[in-house]
Amino acid sequence: MNSITVAIVEDNVGTQEALERILARARGFRCLGSCASGEAALRELPALRPDVVLMDINLPGINGVECVRQLKALVPAIHIIMLTVYEESDLIFEALTAGATGYLLKRTPSAELLEAIRDVQSGGAPMSSQIARKVVQSFQAVPPVGPGDTLSPREQEILDWLAQGFLIKEIAERLNLGFDTVRTYIRRIYEKLQVHSRAQAVAKYHRR
Repeated sequence: MNSITVAIVEDNVGTQEALERILARARGFRCLGSCASGEAALRELPALRPDVVLMDINLPGINGVECVRQLKALVPAIHIIMLTVYEESDLIFEALTAGATGYLLKRTPSAELLEAIRDVQSGGAPMSSQIARKVVQSFQAVPPVGPGDTLSPREQEILDWLAQGFLIKEIAERLNLGFDTVRTYIRRIYEKLQVHSRAQAVAKYHRR
């Protein structure tokens, strides 16, 4: 099996080195390098094309959210996990709507971080449990999208499961559907909401 290639965007040297050590010790992962700023990431990562990027929010110069937005425009297929100390709902939604696929707290244990990288590479949208709770709470007071973006009951049901952090295979098991069937529903959700990731779909549908 090919290793999952990972790049780190983090200005704190101690955190950067700790993440590099975690990846170096884990089988099935390869760290392509680290960038200490968003500007450096935008220069270097399009050429490196890592599978997954671990992105800090509080960076010098352009912040992590803006870096995500620009990096996704340059390399649409790249997966970005925000790795941060912040739990504020506004920052979470800004990161997700910018194109981030996951959002983890920096205190996430090493094993969970590695599992999150595997998850995002296989189509998941990992979030720390604290973050997932905040996302769900924020959704509850938001009106649905307009008539032009209306989802079918099944699509809405699947999107609700996605919003709670469930993987495609877990949703398929709960709904007694095939894995590919659930993926087809997710593609239809993308088309209706005019988004390119599950995180963006969740954020757009529940914030409007």
